[in-house]
Amino acid sequence: MISKASTAMAVFPCSRVRSGLRVWPGVRQLCFRKGLLYGFLRFFSTPLKTLRGASRSLRVNQFCSVVNLSSALQIELVPCLKDNYAYLLHDVDTGTVGVVDPSEAVPVIDALRRRNQNLTYILNTHHHYDHTGGNAELKERYGAKVIGSAIDRDRIPGIDIVLNDGDKWMFAGHEVLVMETPGHTRGHISFYFPGSGAIFTGDTLFSLSCGKLFEGTPEQMLQMLSSLQKIVSLPDDTNIYCGHEYTLSNSKFALSIEPQNEALKSYVAHVVHLRSKGLPTIPTTLSIEKSCNPFLRTSSMEIRRSLNISDTADDAEALCVIRQSKDNF
Repeated sequence: MISKASTAMAVFPCSRVRSGLRVWPGVRQLCFRKGLLYGFLRFFSTPLKTLRGASRSLRVNQFCSVVNLSSALQIELVPCLKDNYAYLLHDVDTGTVGVVDPSEAVPVIDALRRRNQNLTYILNTHHHYDHTGGNAELKERYGAKVIGSAIDRDRIPGIDIVLNDGDKWMFAGHEVLVMETPGHTRGHISFYFPGSGAIFTGDTLFSLSCGKLFEGTPEQMLQMLSSLQKIVSLPDDTNIYCGHEYTLSNSKFALSIEPQNEALKSYVAHVVHLRSKGLPTIPTTLSIEKSCNPFLRTSSMEIRRSLNISDTADDAEALCVIRQSKDNF
């Protein structure tokens, strides 16, 4: 099973700070110390997105960027198109910079210019244009190497380095584990940085949902189930960086089929607050998704009752019904 049904309160990012949090201009500064317990009301009155690592900062500007300092790895959100996220990766020790899923070039170029950085790598989770649309211009401008799945070698623009499931690739001094996560597309991969506790899931897993199933075959649902199970096997505090800001929209379906899930209701209230301030809901954490995401909760009896899924149906059958219901929601 993907997960067991649970109504326990999820551990949200706001309660996971191990050291300090600094919010840059326009937002008051707060300092949290490890071991403190926060009241429910204060949780929802604090419009902050905290990330994993030794030091963290939230920078709110025209790009609504979030910077994560984890050891020597910096991760910055770069909004693209209508609701896509690209992610800048910066190794502080070597100055190496990469970008994950640049759907367009200009926002990435602007972010690099502000930070006076060059671009060494372009990492693509899959071939869809809203994840690779910036490849050609960025590669021409910076001479960056394009990295993607061997399965998608003929569909990813400008690909230079092909990787397979289980490959270990090094981004500067950071080990990257390549995980095949098909379902959304047959060549989809995710990039897991175990040392930084971060995974880039593209369109396989979103907060409170998973990607639609394209390139269909009779095995497609089993592939998606296997992909989600791979991700669920990671540590609960893994930060999930997905391809789109869909969380608020996804929450409506999630609540419609599991309205008594207290963790979900609390998380949705937090998401509403963040979006009302124009702040991102990403990264989410695996612990949140296991408690709230219906696509990781195929064993939830409330979900099964809501969608008339038999108690004896296996996880693949349940996932199929959940996906079809979401598509028709």
